[in-house]
Amino acid sequence: MRALVIDDIRQSRLREVSEPELRTGEVLIAVKHVGLCGSDLATFTGMNPLVELPRIPGHEIGGEIVSAGPGVPDAFYPGRRVTVLPYTSCGQCSSCRKGRVNACRYNKTLGVQQDGGLAELIALPAAKLILNDTLPPHHLPLVEPLSVGFHAVRRGRVNAEDHVAVIGCGMIGMGVILAAAAIGATVTAIDISGQKLEVARRFGASHTIHSGREDVAARLGELTKGDGADVVLEAVGSPATFVQAVELACFAGRVVYIGYSKAPVSYDTTYFNLKELDIFGSRNSTLEDFQNVIECLEGLGDRADGLISRIFAFEDAAQALPYWSETRSETLKILIERRS
Repeated sequence: MRALVIDDIRQSRLREVSEPELRTGEVLIAVKHVGLCGSDLATFTGMNPLVELPRIPGHEIGGEIVSAGPGVPDAFYPGRRVTVLPYTSCGQCSSCRKGRVNACRYNKTLGVQQDGGLAELIALPAAKLILNDTLPPHHLPLVEPLSVGFHAVRRGRVNAEDHVAVIGCGMIGMGVILAAAAIGATVTAIDISGQKLEVARRFGASHTIHSGREDVAARLGELTKGDGADVVLEAVGSPATFVQAVELACFAGRVVYIGYSKAPVSYDTTYFNLKELDIFGSRNSTLEDFQNVIECLEGLGDRADGLISRIFAFEDAAQALPYWSETRSETLKILIERRS
């Protein structure tokens, strides 16, 4: 079968790989759509320290069941559509023992620590599949990235009285916006891309701040009567925005870090104590988050197409990562579609 393989830095190509072997408890999936994630782009550009090359990328997956191995429940029959929980959990580490399997110490995410779904076929444990025949097939790969934002909102204990600031309006930031707006919070979206800020408004942001043209702290101060945000969620992953999140939070506020900084972060920790901040990390997502996103997407209907920037045919998949690398500011989500 064919798969997209990142062979080296800035080198990706479709090539023949072995078909997966179906084992007990697994389901064979014909992959129909794969969303490209920032981690895939980081792998392509050599900025993902968790990846060893060569690697098949892709963990935002929508597909159709081809067959099921022994020990799989009857509900997983051929033709049913699925999306994928792309993380593993060991069941033994401190996170798993506490029921927070999304933060498993030994997690191996598809497309990162193990080969992913940008192939014609993939075999996965039935326990990692979510059956869904209601969403349009091209919306299924939107579930995982949005769920990361939904999970961060739960980590930050966002409520309807909160003013929420979202730094970074990529797909994960859009998940934050959708989830926080659904709760009833006032959402201010912050980004350097005017196009992404327009999308943020369409999906629930009450206010937007263009960080390349405006004084972010001053503008947020105007919007919050000088207080700052009750909850700041960082979805960029740069040292500057890590520090900015603390500065933008109000006294007794909360900060949630979703992004991974690619370089060390230097803080003046004074605000940690003076503001008595609650500072949270947020990693991956849970089945509950997936279910909440599916309900959200079902409510959005065709409007969710506005989250998709471009769809590449599977045959042209090798062009997708170079394209995204050159169009980051205006690109929100790229999908790869296999029609056959």
